[in-house]
Amino acid sequence: MINIDLRPESQRPGFYVIEDIRNLPDSSIGRGSLRPHAWRPPTDFYEIEDAYFLRVEIAGMQDADFTIILDGRYLSIRGTRSDTPERRAYHLMEIRYGEFSSDIELPGPVAVREIEAVYTNGMLLVHLPKARPVKINVED
Repeated sequence: MINIDLRPESQRPGFYVIEDIRNLPDSSIGRGSLRPHAWRPPTDFYEIEDAYFLRVEIAGMQDADFTIILDGRYLSIRGTRSDTPERRAYHLMEIRYGEFSSDIELPGPVAVREIEAVYTNGMLLVHLPKARPVKINVED
């Protein structure tokens, strides 16, 4: 089972990182020191009439390897994909390992209690049903 962490409305993730970059000396910018160490797996985000879907292609994982956080309007998928510890000399290395992150700003409200995440055949699929309008009756 994949656990989804719900957090109250807050500012967009990464806001503080941008502020920190503005305060760095000019000599540190452009040397690659600001490059994040986490990589982003191939990610699709799409919408149908009553829901949003986030699909992440990330083979070789288990349900417990994912951290999914809904923080206000921002959905974050994080984890670490481990390589085997055996020593080897690569002739070609295109498969990424280590920490990964995929962050999405949701275009509208979602029904938080109905969110589901399923990992199967190397694909993580997060189903985010759209919030339905609630009719409020006004009494005289």
